[in-house]
Amino acid sequence: MADLDQSVPEPQTWRVTLAYDGTDFSGWQVQPGELTIQGELQAALGKITGESPLPQSSGRTDAGVHALAQVASFALQAPIPEENLQRALNRILPSSIRVLETRTVRSSFHARHSAVAKTYEYRIFRGKVCPPFLSRYVLDCRWLMDFEALQQSAKFFVGEHDFLSFAATDPDLGSRALESDGDPAPGPIPRLRFQVERPAPGTVRTIFSSTWEERQSAAGDLLVYRVRGNGFLHHMVRNLVGTMLDAGRGHLELSEIPAILAARSRSAAGPTAPARGLFLHSVEYAAGEDLPIKD
Repeated sequence: MADLDQSVPEPQTWRVTLAYDGTDFSGWQVQPGELTIQGELQAALGKITGESPLPQSSGRTDAGVHALAQVASFALQAPIPEENLQRALNRILPSSIRVLETRTVRSSFHARHSAVAKTYEYRIFRGKVCPPFLSRYVLDCRWLMDFEALQQSAKFFVGEHDFLSFAATDPDLGSRALESDGDPAPGPIPRLRFQVERPAPGTVRTIFSSTWEERQSAAGDLLVYRVRGNGFLHHMVRNLVGTMLDAGRGHLELSEIPAILAARSRSAAGPTAPARGLFLHSVEYAAGEDLPIKD
């Protein structure tokens, strides 16, 4: 009798790179009764292969957050060519999710655990009237803004720090949402008195670069914050942006930022910028970590 085990193909580990418009999704992670990126990808894999692995991403983007190059990994037994899987996924997935690349990699690869750096961008529209085709992807901000103050504030976050002051809390009683409706900027909101919280594990991150840039386009000018680090806490980038915009508006002295970091208290930092302006730009892996099997 033939060995039955030989008829069962070994699972292959896949790496896929996706771009998506997060506006209509409740984030990456599967949630009961909610439309999510992970859920849509899992369902598409089930229709194509008859298998339904739960794809693991480099990070769980929140509701409304977009991705230019999110990376996910999963294992499949189905022997399917790489290009065929990409084409099949893009036929089934909604047009707001596109698979940019599919390839098999070593079994040790994991989209999140193997990542060594990620880059995020936050985009702010600075024109007179935000075009409707941009409004889903930017914070429409018409307040007077000191660009030099933004640049200087961004420098404080480079290096290894405890970013607990910029992590989401549940409930996040110490933060407020940042929105701009075109009206003159409201006056400074008095900062809450805060107590330094006890050390919490896992809130130290290293930021490799943190910069603002001005971009010009036919639709209007943009301010773009780009930050690259070895990892990010929940809402961290959006809270950094909200705090820096306070500095750019003159509502926060630059000299206060080191104290906000040291406080390790969410109530010490600025507001949370809306999700729609945030993009996961790219994910990096150690050399050779995500090489194809055939290499």
